[in-house]
Formats: sequence, C-alpha cells, structure tokens
Amino acid sequence: MVNKRRIYFAAPLFTQAEWLWNLQLAEKLRAFNFDIILPQLRAEPMLLKKESFDPLILFAANVQEIDQADIVLAILDQADPDSGTCWECGYAYKAGKPIIGLRTDIRNSADDPSGVNLMLFHCCAKFLLVPLEKRSDIDWVALRLSELVDQLQ
Repeated sequence: MVNKRRIYFAAPLFTQAEWLWNLQLAEKLRAFNFDIILPQLRAEPMLLKKESFDPLILFAANVQEIDQADIVLAILDQADPDSGTCWECGYAYKAGKPIIGLRTDIRNSADDPSGVNLMLFHCCAKFLLVPLEKRSDIDWVALRLSELVDQLQ
C-alpha cells in the first residue's frame, strides 16, 4: 500500500468565504487520496468557544504539522498574501518542504509575473495561477493541484 502524501494547507481563514473554500478544496484533494492537514480544524473549537483560545497551542500545532507534512500548499491570494501563510512558506522552505503556491486572485500587485511577491513565488517548487475562466471550477483546481503533487514525487 502506498502511503498518502501529507499536505499542509496554508491559507487565510478569517472570512466565511475563505473558511468554506478551504474546506471545499481540502475535501476535493482528499478524493485524490491525500492526507490534508487543515489548520483551521484545530482552531475551530477555540473560535467556537468550546475551548479556551490559546495562540501558543495553535502556533505549536501548526509548526509540528508542517514538520510532519510532505508538501505545503499555500494559498497566495489578495494584494498581500496572508501573513501567517507567508510565515508558513518561509518555515517550510527552510525545512526543505516543497511548496505548491496557488493563486486564484486575478489582481497582479507584485513584482513577479505570477502576481505575488517574488520571494514567495520563488520559494514554491510548483505554482498554479488559476485562469479567470476556471475561478468557479474547484474540481479543475483540485485536479491541477493533484497533478502538481504527482510531479513532486
């Protein structure tokens, strides 16, 4: 039996749209037999006040999960990608973890043709810039990402 590739899903999770999109894409990727580490699931009980909010627990869990991952998937949307996601990319890069950058944002506000900061783009082993006509096709995004994961093997 082949071990599942463990993918740490680095992404902003602060809006309802981000939260739900992360969940949907993670589910689509699980269908390709990937073990998806979605940090927002660890934060959820704290955000729902079922547990005390402890940022140190979240930080330690995220660092441990990056260490245990085979790959980091980084959502690099917005004019300036999420600062936590950027930190996770830097940590993963230094740890030798391959990073797949994903950008669904059509705005180009950076110094690299990818639309993101050149440091972020160049730390990615693979990068997927979703074309405008595919923005609503989450199945297409998941399939392309699974192909990029396969290219890293």
